[in-house]
Amino acid sequence: MVLNKSNLSVIKSNAVQKPEANVFELPEKVLQFGTGVLLRGLPDYFIDKANRQGIFNGRVVVVKSTNTGGADAFDTQDGLYTLCVRGIDKGEKAEENRICSAISRVLSAQQQWNEILHCAHNPQLQIIISNTTEVGITLVEEDIRQKPPASFPAKLLAFLYERYNACGGKADGGMVIIPTELIVGNGDRLAEIIVTLARYNKLEDGFMAWLKMHNTFCNSLVDRIVPGKPAAEVKQKIEDDLGYTDELLIMCEVYRLWAIEGDDKVKKTLSFASADSGVVIAPDIEMYRELKLRLLNGTHTLSCGLAFLSGLNTVKDAMEDQAFGQFVHDVMLKEIAPAIPATVDAAEAERFGLQVLDRFRNPYIRHQWISITMQYTSKMKMRVVPVLKKYVADHNSVPPHIALGFAAYLLFMKVVKKEGDRYLGERNGKPYPINDDKAGYFFEQWKKYEAEGLVQQVLSDAGLWGTDLSALPLFVQTVQNKLKTLMKEAPVNLIAGLK
Repeated sequence: MVLNKSNLSVIKSNAVQKPEANVFELPEKVLQFGTGVLLRGLPDYFIDKANRQGIFNGRVVVVKSTNTGGADAFDTQDGLYTLCVRGIDKGEKAEENRICSAISRVLSAQQQWNEILHCAHNPQLQIIISNTTEVGITLVEEDIRQKPPASFPAKLLAFLYERYNACGGKADGGMVIIPTELIVGNGDRLAEIIVTLARYNKLEDGFMAWLKMHNTFCNSLVDRIVPGKPAAEVKQKIEDDLGYTDELLIMCEVYRLWAIEGDDKVKKTLSFASADSGVVIAPDIEMYRELKLRLLNGTHTLSCGLAFLSGLNTVKDAMEDQAFGQFVHDVMLKEIAPAIPATVDAAEAERFGLQVLDRFRNPYIRHQWISITMQYTSKMKMRVVPVLKKYVADHNSVPPHIALGFAAYLLFMKVVKKEGDRYLGERNGKPYPINDDKAGYFFEQWKKYEAEGLVQQVLSDAGLWGTDLSALPLFVQTVQNKLKTLMKEAPVNLIAGLK
């Protein structure tokens, strides 16, 4: 039995939450660019949850930019899909299966562009969401009168221009636009592109004034691991338990955050936010960005090389190792949290950190450490160096866990072989890829220097870090000692000896 609107009544399993029939009568209030799992696992989840509580009472019409031809799973399943939430919540395993009904329909930009533009005439549609990947928010100078335009910003501008004409330029026709692409200041960046593109298209002054005065582009931050469709055997077991098949079934972790920069007017429009504490609307979301960047991403970065060289392949494996699990806890809460280079409440940092530890322990997510090492150097520079500098300034001492993470990074970046454009390191006699723009740099440095000289050379390279890290008191010496020990002993010995 296929999941769709007609079959909902015959799904008898108590293991899944089904939508009420009246949800299908709700008006479309959101235009969404993108069908990806992140949007379905986060914004659409929040909207579905709010509809069940009678709060938002609106559905989502989705724009699909790629054309797969013919009816697809969204058509077959009436936009319904199962979201399987799996993870750790406050130290306990948590599971939830939900048939999400937020999506009303999916329209193809290639085949149904006129129908998409017609949505601009719906006065109840007030919100636009996007996730077109980071490269989607790019200026492409093109005619927005194409059917359809090629780039996402041009499609968005064409829709807004249609909206302007449909509403007669009135204030209440303005939209709240929330990109979720993972770039800093995503709303500001998208707004800049839209204005530039409008000028390129020589749109009239009245539209330019309406665009700037009555449309709100919100910076936002999304944070939820949504791996998507599970492995075939896992999916089959879930479907057997629930009693239906679902080609759109996806999994996600328990944790969810959608931080949106906005005022009271934005809060009123995004009324679904009150249905779940995971939606945060605030005038400034920098704290949430810093917490994620430092405590989650920074801990990942400081742990990935050390864990991989320790023979631990996944984050879950590392968290199940007592010594390494303690390392992760301590580097996050004892060294990173008190040195976040922004104004962050200490209690909030600890609360967020404990949630991150639960996420790392999630038995349903197999996150490979080797994938986290991609662009290792730039991640160390952006995520770790500001924390390191602040810790040393505040404590007048070297943070031992960060120093060990740095030493492991340098050892991981020891290129032993170059094959064409590929750089390879070696763990226990077996090669591993070093996917980093600076791999060639380290290939040359490791040929020139032994451990002590390499540490001195690399840490003093201000071009690499934007600052001279060798100027930090005792940092060079501490990293030198840890690197030399790592090259002779198993990493577990250093981890166990940390205080």
